[in-house]
Formats: sequence, C-alpha cells, structure tokens
Amino acid sequence: MVDLPGEMLAVRFEAMASPCELVLPQADRPRALELGERVAEEAWRVERKFSRYRDDSVIGWIHRNRGTVLSVDSETASLLDFAAHCYALTDGLFDVTSGVLRRVWKFDGSDRVPTEAEVAQLLPLVGFSKVKWERPVLTLPEGMELDFGGFGKEYAVDRAFEILVQERAAPFLINFGGDLRADGPPPRGKWYVGIERPDTEKQAAALLELERGALATSGDSYRFVLKNGVRYGHVLNPLTGWPVVGAPRSVTVAGSSCTEAGLLATAALLQGVNAERFLQMQEVRHWVLR
Repeated sequence: MVDLPGEMLAVRFEAMASPCELVLPQADRPRALELGERVAEEAWRVERKFSRYRDDSVIGWIHRNRGTVLSVDSETASLLDFAAHCYALTDGLFDVTSGVLRRVWKFDGSDRVPTEAEVAQLLPLVGFSKVKWERPVLTLPEGMELDFGGFGKEYAVDRAFEILVQERAAPFLINFGGDLRADGPPPRGKWYVGIERPDTEKQAAALLELERGALATSGDSYRFVLKNGVRYGHVLNPLTGWPVVGAPRSVTVAGSSCTEAGLLATAALLQGVNAERFLQMQEVRHWVLR
C-alpha cells in the first residue's frame, strides 16, 4: 500500500505480466487493503483460468483436447462469444487464433525475422472461422491455438470493477498495466492519466482528465523486432502473418468498459494507415500517436 498526493492511496500488485493497482481515498485504510486484495485475487483468478502459458488453465485444457467436442463453462463461453464479435467487427483482423504465429515471431527486440516460408506454414492454423463454436459447444481443430491475451487484461479490469461496484467502493480507479476504469472522481478534482510517448520512459505525450469510464491503450513500444533499420511491430495481420504496415505507434480509446475500449484500440492498430478513420466510424473518443 502506497500513500499518494491528494489523500489517496494505492494498493499495488503484479498480474498478467503487468504492474497493477487500485487507487482509493485514504479515509479507511483497512477497508482499502481489503478491497485491494479482492481486486488482486480476481486478477489472478482470471489469469489462472485463461492463461495460455498454464497447463491447468481452461485454455490449456482446450489445447489438450483439440479435435474433441467440448462443453465449456458460461464465463469461457462469454469470452468465446466476444472473440467471435471481435472477429466479425474487424473482418477477421482481430483473431484469437493468431497467437500460433508467435512460434516464429518473438518480438524480443532482436533482429530475428522469420522467412516467408516459416510464416506461410502456420497460416492454415489461423482463422476463427475454422473453429466450431455454438455456445456452449466448442471444437478446436488440430494444431490450432486460442489466445485471449488480446482482451484478457481489459476483461480482468471490468471483472474487478464489478466487484467494487457491488461493494459500494466509489470513488476508485483500477489500473492494470495502463488499461484502467474509474467509478467517480476522487475527493479533490479528477483522475489525471498520462498517455506515454512511444520509445520514452514514462514521458507523457498527453494528459487526460477522467471522472468515470474506461481507457485502454494498444501500442508497439515494448514488443518489436529490428533488422537492417526496419522496425517490425508486434501487431500481426492474421490474414498475412506479417506485421501491420503503417499502424500508429499507440492508440488510446475511451469506452464505457475497459473490454470495449481495448477491443477498439487493438482493432484500430490492425487497420494500419486507416486506424483513425476506423475510430471515427466507431464514434468514440480516441488519441493516436504516430
């Protein structure tokens, strides 16, 4: 627990490979710590259940049973419905089966760029339309993978938000690795949120004022490959298996929920040079850095 200016405090923890925090008024410290623990437990629960890196997760279970007709629980079904919505909204660009491309794309700052043949070999394993999904029945074809990482952190924010609303904890701000949601302004003024300038260490390109609602950011500052002076960002076009051309360095979107804002931010990056036009068509507040 960390004291902050303006009679606020933050309960901080790590989850989903990100620094996370719940910010609350200092008035009731034991209560703040209790709520912070509830939020952390929910973030860890979502991570345990849907991580593609854990054998004991739902995703691990689905992968072990590829080619088999499975019946999934209601929460997993809701996320699969959302994945189908993402796929349809973006004409196949936001695809939870595209994670298989990480077998050849590492985005670790090195100069390792896969060959065209290596990428082409994986493309038959990409495409949500190949997955048989009719709630609650799922069949994942052999060799294919599911990855909810494109919206998992934002979903965890919204789950934590629901817990705090039920606890009547307002005002508060949930921040999971820069994806955040607030319910009511702090006692003094508003929440101030900085949009990080790409390739800098915590330098803000813009400072936003927030009372309630969600903000989510997608960008490529930390995950890339650099070869012969060409920078390959981590946002892959699942139709080609190669990084999107002409994408902004960072897109931030405001939404009523963090999951919605995150979907639109990532979908915009996937549009490449048409990112801003896509966001204008969605009629959402947004901030684009190139």
